[in-house]
Amino acid sequence: MPKDYKAVLISMSGVRVYNKNLLELGLTLPGFVERSQVIASLPSLGLLTLAAHSPANWEIIYQELDVVCDDDVQKIINLHPDIVAFSSLTARINEAYKLAKVFRASGITVVIGGLHASAIPMEAILHADTVIQGEGELAWPDLLKDYERGNCKKLYSSLTRPAYSFNFSLSKVPRYNLLDISKYNRLTIQTTRGCPLNCNFCAASRTISRYKKKPIEQVRKELDAIFEVWNRPFIELADDNTFIDKTWSKELLKLFGRYKMKWFTETDISVAYDDELLELLAASNCAQVLIGFEASQAATLLGVDRNNWKHRQFDNYLKAIDKIQSYGISVNGCFILGFDTDTEQTFYETEKFIKGSNLSEVQVTLLTPFPGTDLYRKLKHENRLLTDNYWDKCTLFDVNFMPKNFSVQQLENHFASLMASVYADDAVKTRKLKFKQTLKNKLNQYPHEHL
Repeated sequence: MPKDYKAVLISMSGVRVYNKNLLELGLTLPGFVERSQVIASLPSLGLLTLAAHSPANWEIIYQELDVVCDDDVQKIINLHPDIVAFSSLTARINEAYKLAKVFRASGITVVIGGLHASAIPMEAILHADTVIQGEGELAWPDLLKDYERGNCKKLYSSLTRPAYSFNFSLSKVPRYNLLDISKYNRLTIQTTRGCPLNCNFCAASRTISRYKKKPIEQVRKELDAIFEVWNRPFIELADDNTFIDKTWSKELLKLFGRYKMKWFTETDISVAYDDELLELLAASNCAQVLIGFEASQAATLLGVDRNNWKHRQFDNYLKAIDKIQSYGISVNGCFILGFDTDTEQTFYETEKFIKGSNLSEVQVTLLTPFPGTDLYRKLKHENRLLTDNYWDKCTLFDVNFMPKNFSVQQLENHFASLMASVYADDAVKTRKLKFKQTLKNKLNQYPHEHL
C-alpha cells in the first residue's frame, strides 16, 4: 500500500583531514587508517532510530553521502520526498548546509539534527526549515504530524522541553532492515547514552542527553534484529562510556554472552577494578575496549573532568592496561595532544608511554574545541579560536585554536612526527606481537593481577 508521505534520511559521516603534514604522509599509517575506515563505514544509528519512530504512513529511505556528487543529489530530488533530514558530524555540517539550500530550493522541507545542531541550534535554524535539538525519538514523530498539518515548528528540543526527554523503556528497534548489509563491516547498537564524567573536551557526554541505560530486554530485541539480517556480526556500541553502572553492566554482558558475535565499545579504566566484570567481558567475546587515557602525564589531567577522576586514576594506567588485556581483551588507548600544559617534551613523553605500555592499539588525536563543550566556551572567552566557523577542521587531526606553548604550525609538526612514529609499521607490529603474547599467556592461565 502506498505511503502518504516520504522522508529521506541522509547520513554524512566521512571527514577530510586538512593537516598538510599528515596528508604528505599519505595517511598510509596502518593503525590510523584502519580505525578511520571503521568509523567512516558505520551507519547512522541515530537516523535508523528515527526511522523506527516514524508513523506508519511515512515511507522512510536511508541514504549515506560520504562523497557528495551532483548525481546523488539529483537522485534524491527525483524521489520527490516531502522531507529530507540530515545527520552530520561537525566536520561536515557546512556541506550539509549547502545541500540543505539545494533541497529547499527544490521545495523540499529540510530537517537538521545531531550533535552539532544540538550544540548550536540557532546556527542550524538559518539553514534548515526545522531543527531537532537533543534526543529525537519523541520530537521526530511530533514533527512529522505537524508537517502533515502544515505547521512545523522551527525548533523541537528535548533540552528545553522536558516532554521530549526520552525514556529508554519506550525504545523501538532501529530499522537495520533499511541497510545494505554488504556495505558494512560493523553494525551499531546503543546501550547507554551520555557519560557522567563530562570531560571538558567531550562533545557527546551531555550534548544530547544526561547519562541513561537501556533496559536489557530492549538490547536483546535489537541484537535479535541485527541477527535477522547478519548471522555473524561485529557489533560496535554507540556508547560514550558503557560500564559506569557495574551491576547493570554484568547483566548486559551475560546477554552478550548468549550471541555468537564479536564486539567493541568505549569505557574507562574502572573495568580493571572488577574481576567478575572482566570475566564476563571475556566470556562475551569482547574484541576490544577503547579507553580515553587522554595524557601521558598526570598534571595534564587536572581539570579535564569536573571531579578530577581521571587524574586520580593515572597511577593505575599501566596496571589497568595489563589487567584488562590479561583477559584476552585488546585495549585501544586514546591520547590527546594540545592541552595548555603540553610542551615539546609532552610529545616525547607520550611516545615513551605508548611504547613502554603493552597497549595493543593506540588512537592519538589533537585537542578539538567542539561547539557546546566547556573547552569551546573557555577558548572562545580567551579569544583563542582561529575563526568563528572552523567546523570543517573539527576532524580531531587539525588545529583550530591558538595553542598556549606552540604556534599552530609547531603543534601540527610535532603531532605529525608523533603519528609517524606511533603508527610506523614496526611500532604497529610490536604492539600486535605483545598482545599475541598476552593471549598465549591467557591460554596458559596467566594469573590476573589485582589492582
